Amino acid sequence: MRKVLYIAIFILISCSTKEKKEEVYSLVLSDNNLVDFVNPLMGTDSSFELSNGNTYPAIATPWGMNFWTPMTSKMGDGWTYKYDENKIRGIKQTHQPSPWINDYAAFSLMAVTGDLKFQEDERQSWFSHKAETVKPHHYSVYLADYDVTAEVTPTDRAAHFQFTFPENQSYILLDGFFKGSMVKIIPEERKIIGYCRNNSGGVPDNFHNYFVAEFDKDFQLTHTWGDNWTLSENSKESEGDHVGAIVGFKTKRGETVHVKVASSFISLEQAKLNLDREIGADSFETTKAKAKNAWEKQLGRIKIEDDNIDNIRTFYSCLYRVLLFPRKLHEFDAQNQTVHYSPYNGEVLPGYMFTDNGFWDTFRAVFPFFNLMYPELNAQIMEGLANTYKESGWLPEWASPGHRDCMVGSNSAPNIADAFLKGVDMTDAGVLLEAMLKNATTSEGRPASNGGNTLKSVGREGIEYYNKLGYVPYDVGIKENAARTLEYAYADFTIAQMADKLGKKDIAETFYKRSLNYKNLFDPETKWMRGKNEDGTFQSPFNPLKWGDAFTEGNSLHYTWSVFHDINGLMELMGGKKAFENKLDEVFNMPPDFDDSYYGFTIHEIREMQIMNMGNYAHGNQPIQHMIYLYNYANTSYKAQEKVREVLTKLYSATPDGYCGDEDNGQTSAWYVFSALGFYPVTPAVNQYVIGSPLFKKATINFENGNTLVISAPENSKDNVYINGASLNGEAHNKTFLNFETLKEGGTLTFDMSATPNKTWASTNEAVPYSLSLTKK
Repeated sequence: MRKVLYIAIFILISCSTKEKKEEVYSLVLSDNNLVDFVNPLMGTDSSFELSNGNTYPAIATPWGMNFWTPMTSKMGDGWTYKYDENKIRGIKQTHQPSPWINDYAAFSLMAVTGDLKFQEDERQSWFSHKAETVKPHHYSVYLADYDVTAEVTPTDRAAHFQFTFPENQSYILLDGFFKGSMVKIIPEERKIIGYCRNNSGGVPDNFHNYFVAEFDKDFQLTHTWGDNWTLSENSKESEGDHVGAIVGFKTKRGETVHVKVASSFISLEQAKLNLDREIGADSFETTKAKAKNAWEKQLGRIKIEDDNIDNIRTFYSCLYRVLLFPRKLHEFDAQNQTVHYSPYNGEVLPGYMFTDNGFWDTFRAVFPFFNLMYPELNAQIMEGLANTYKESGWLPEWASPGHRDCMVGSNSAPNIADAFLKGVDMTDAGVLLEAMLKNATTSEGRPASNGGNTLKSVGREGIEYYNKLGYVPYDVGIKENAARTLEYAYADFTIAQMADKLGKKDIAETFYKRSLNYKNLFDPETKWMRGKNEDGTFQSPFNPLKWGDAFTEGNSLHYTWSVFHDINGLMELMGGKKAFENKLDEVFNMPPDFDDSYYGFTIHEIREMQIMNMGNYAHGNQPIQHMIYLYNYANTSYKAQEKVREVLTKLYSATPDGYCGDEDNGQTSAWYVFSALGFYPVTPAVNQYVIGSPLFKKATINFENGNTLVISAPENSKDNVYINGASLNGEAHNKTFLNFETLKEGGTLTFDMSATPNKTWASTNEAVPYSLSLTKK
C-alpha cells in the first residue's frame, strides 16, 4: 500500500497537466490509506509554558472508551508524552482529555530484560522517534535499554500488545498506579486481573476501573510490588495505594509475547466480557486490521483531492482529533444491552453515556460537525446528556468522567439546541429542555464552590444577578463575569430557538429577550465589552488588553465578538458596517500587546497570541476562533477569505508543533476541518455555515443520509485565496453563507478562486448571514 502511495506522490510531483494530476489525486486517496496521512504526534511538542497543541498520541478507535499512549513523563504528569523527551516508562491506558484536567483510571504495561527494574524511574528506557511508529490504530517503539520492541493496537474497550524480546530473562510489568490499586496473578490461566482507582476528581466513592490481561505464554516467575515500591518475590497478589504485578519469561531472540487487555468501569466480569467480545481469539494483526478499518471508515467520509500533500496530512490529522472525544463510557452487558457505570451517582444503569469533554470549547465547531456528519452518534450523545441530568440533576459543562470544576458558561444548551434543530433523533427532547431551563433559572441545589470534587461547573454562576439585572456584575465576587454574561446570552438564544420549534412560544419570547443582554456590557465610549458593577456603572479602570478579570482566558478584544446570534446588533452598537470592519481590523493590525496582571504571570494562551504575528488575534484559544468570519457580516468577505487562508496555512501543520495553542477535545482541529472545506458554523442553533476560503481543489463529503456533496475549487492554489464567484448545483450563489438543509441534499458546490479579491461578490444586504435583530425587525 505504501509503495503505491509513494509512487503516486512521485507521479504527482512530475505531472504537468491538470488532468494528470487529478488522476493521481484519486490514486493517492483511493487505496484505503487515509490513516497513513494522520500524524498522532501533531501537537505533542508542548509544555506548561507554551502549548503547540497539548496533545498526546492517542492510540484508539474513534470515540473509544479507552485510549493507549506511551509515557515519557512520570505517573500523574498531565503532559504524559512530551515530544522532546527521550525515555519511555510504559504504555498506559489513558482517559485524559487535557493536561489541565489530567487523567483517571490509568494503568500501564512495560517490558524489561536482564536485571529486574520495576520502579518507575529505574525501568524507563531510551527510545528514538526514528524507531517509533505512531498511527491512530498502532503504536510501536524500540526500547533500546532492553532490546525490546513494544507494540499496541486498540479496540473500543480493549487492546492487543505484542512484545518482541531478545534472548534473555524477560519481564512484563503491569503498574496499577497510585490512589488505590489491586493486582492478582493467576498463572494457571496466564492472567493478571485487578483494578485501579486513580482519578483527578469527578468520581463517586465506589469508582473502579477493573482490568483483565491475558498472556499467550506460561509465566516462569511471578512477583508483585506494594506501597513504596516494596517488591514481594514469588507472590501473586497485592493491594494498596500503588501496587503492580511482574511476570517473567525465558525468551529466545525474536520471541513474541502477546497480551490481550480489556477494562470495565462496571466489574471484572464485564472486563472479561469486553475482552472476549472485542478481541477473543483474534491475532495481533487481525486486531490491528480491525482498528485500521474503523479509522478508514470514519476518515473516508471526507475525501480530499489536491496537489499539496502537507495540507492533506494536516487535514486528516485534524479530523482524527475531532473523532476522539467525547469518549464512550457505556458498555454492553451479557445480554448485549447498553449499560453504563454512572460517574454521577455510582450506579450501573441502562443507556448511553459519554464523557471527557469541555463544552466551552466544543460547542463552537465539534458538535456542529457531528450534527452535519455524524447525527446517529450525536443522538447517542444527547441520550447520554439526558442520562447525566437524570443521574445528577444537572447538565454537564465539563465532564471527566463526572462533573468537573472548569471553565464558565452554559454551553450544554447550544449543543442540545443545535442537535435538535438539525434533526438529530432526540427522544428525550422534553427532558433536555427542562434541564436547559433549570440551568437558566435557578441555582437552588447547585453545590457551593469549595474546592476539590465539586459541581461548580454545572448550572450558571450568578444566575440570579443575571436574570434580575441582565448581566453578572463585576463587583459581587464572581470572577470572569463579563464572559459569563455573554455566554449566558447566547445560550438563552439557543434555548429560545429550541423552545420556538417545540411550539413553546412564551418560553421562546422570554429567552429571545434575554439573549439581548449582551447589549448591557457594551461600552459606547470604547466600543468594547466591559465589566459592569451592580449599580449599573462600568468597572474602572478599564484596559481592553487585560486578560482574565472580567473575561475568561482572553481580553475584551477577544470576547467582544461573542455575540454569535446577533452580529448585526453588535455592528449597530459599534456604529455600522464600516465601524465594525474597522474594529475587526484593529485587532489584527495592532501589536500583540497585553496586560497579564490578573494572573501575575504570562499564561501560555497570552504567549501563543504574542508570537504568532497576527496582532491581538489569539487563534490558539477558543473565544475568538469565529471572529475572522465576521467580516462577511460587513460585506467585506474578501478579508475573511484572506485571513482564513492565512490561519489554515500558517498556524497549522501535521508536525509535533502543529497547533498554535491547546487543541482542546477536537475544537481547534474542527476549526481547521470546517475552514479547509470552505465554511464554518459561526452560530450553532442556526441552520447556516459562513463561507471562508476553501483550501483544496476538491473535497467529497459523504453524508449519513446517503447523499454526497462535492466541493470543487479547481483553480485553488497558494495564491488563489479569494472567491471570485460561487455556484451551487450550477446556479450562481451570491451569499456568504450556506444552509444546512441544502448541503445535506448533496450536489456540487463550486468556487471560482482568484489571486485578487472580488469586492462585489456577495456584497448586498441580503448576502449576509443570520442575525437575530435582522429577523425580529
